[in-house]
Amino acid sequence: MKWHQLPPSVADTPSPPLFTYPFCYRPHPLCVAAANEVQRYVLAQQQWQAELSMGKMFGVLIVEKDGQRGFLAAFSGTLGGQTQHEYFVPPVYDLMAPDSYFQAEQAHISELNRRVEELRREITTSSVRQKGVQEVEKARVAMQKAKARRDALRRQLSADQLRERTDEMIRESQFLKAELRRTILFWRAKEAEAEQQNQPLQAEIDALCSERRRRSEELQQWLFRQFSFLNAKGQKKDLTQLFHPFTPPSGAGDCCAPRLLQYAYSASMRPICMAEFWVGRSPTGVLRRAGSYYPACRSKCLPILTHMLQGLAVEPNPLAAENRELEERLRVLFSNEDLAVVSKPEGMLSVPGKEDLPSVYSSMKSRFPAATGPLIVHRLDMDTSGLMVVALHEESYHRLQDMFLRRIVKKTYIALLEREMPVGTEGEINLRLRPDVTDRPHQMVDSEHGKRALTRYRVLANQDGHAVVALSPETGRTHQLRVHCAHPLGLDNPIVGDRLYGTEGDRLMLHACQLVFDGHTFTDMPDFIADTDVSVE
Repeated sequence: MKWHQLPPSVADTPSPPLFTYPFCYRPHPLCVAAANEVQRYVLAQQQWQAELSMGKMFGVLIVEKDGQRGFLAAFSGTLGGQTQHEYFVPPVYDLMAPDSYFQAEQAHISELNRRVEELRREITTSSVRQKGVQEVEKARVAMQKAKARRDALRRQLSADQLRERTDEMIRESQFLKAELRRTILFWRAKEAEAEQQNQPLQAEIDALCSERRRRSEELQQWLFRQFSFLNAKGQKKDLTQLFHPFTPPSGAGDCCAPRLLQYAYSASMRPICMAEFWVGRSPTGVLRRAGSYYPACRSKCLPILTHMLQGLAVEPNPLAAENRELEERLRVLFSNEDLAVVSKPEGMLSVPGKEDLPSVYSSMKSRFPAATGPLIVHRLDMDTSGLMVVALHEESYHRLQDMFLRRIVKKTYIALLEREMPVGTEGEINLRLRPDVTDRPHQMVDSEHGKRALTRYRVLANQDGHAVVALSPETGRTHQLRVHCAHPLGLDNPIVGDRLYGTEGDRLMLHACQLVFDGHTFTDMPDFIADTDVSVE
């Protein structure tokens, strides 16, 4: 059964008037109740516990049919090595369905791979080339050693002895040089002979590789067309149409949200609200917390869900609604003919984004119409509040930018963390970061491919069960402070209200409270710190 009854505890809970905006939301109580049911079910299945030790994303969709409310559940990708389980809705297209065209083509491509590797093992050119390199190097070393012996002998012999041995030494040198040339020519000929013998094998390999490439590209395009998504109007679009003119990313359509909506539409159920949540441990690098709710990923799901939600009455983007009210809260603390220091409210963009929302840039252009140049020297995350310095002309911009690049501008942030910590604790966090390309804007820890990210911290106080921490970034990576606080190898203590790496709240309790440059110190303490005696000096 794909339809599940909601628990009696929420029987009288009213449905939301609008469907969930999937890219920024707080889970509705109906979704929370359904998610708890799914977690209980999943954690009771012993056969999945090893997989859940690496964690997995699940989702719930509250639906109505024939006047009755219930919920659907889904998992992303596979679970227990399978794409389908009785409790969960099926995938939009089942890649693992036996005897399907996809499986048959995959088997054919695998056979092509096997045959190519088999033929490559038969080719002897590379082994001949390697043997030739070794023999030529051996001859070259012998020549160098003989020259070293002759040089040493010249220093030891008298003039008369040297005259007697000169012809002998010249003949030895000429012989070894000739021997090196003969060795090079011999192995070149051997390599050419091997290449000649291997031409039929190489031709077959090239033909197989060409067929493999053609079949793979055709299968990929065929597969994109099989992922065809409904919307509330009954319209269908496949991945090639939704991502045109770009190639759809790997895994597009296999997330929870598209699966849930597809099944609901197909079964004539009315979607009411939706949520996605993590079960199990966090994978290495990517920060996920068991039981926490997460927005749909934009890189794979934005085009798909934009289509699938058409025909539903959907909540407005809460960030867009809030951002348009933020310009009045942007405060200018200082200004002269060169620069301005402002305090940005949480939820406001630093620079214009794709949705043309108000930003620090647009607000400063309005407030300082005579300003020229790029203006924005450095940025704060949209969720972060606090101090920014803005250049009012190009010369000032380049001067300030150079100061930031040379790290002579001191920046200090103050944050409220989820748990208390011993007051006075200090140290540094050095975890390399890179973007999670499959789930932007999330960042992940990657010791091999990440960029250097260093943060110094000091615990200032504890307030109502939360640690008040001063954070000083030595580098400026995206979400650096948020990841360094939340990650198990960092403070393992997320910032309060961090919807990406911790727990959703009223706001992210992170504030850029101090900027020091050119002998000036600008300080702006956040209102979420109750103790006015807390100092970051």
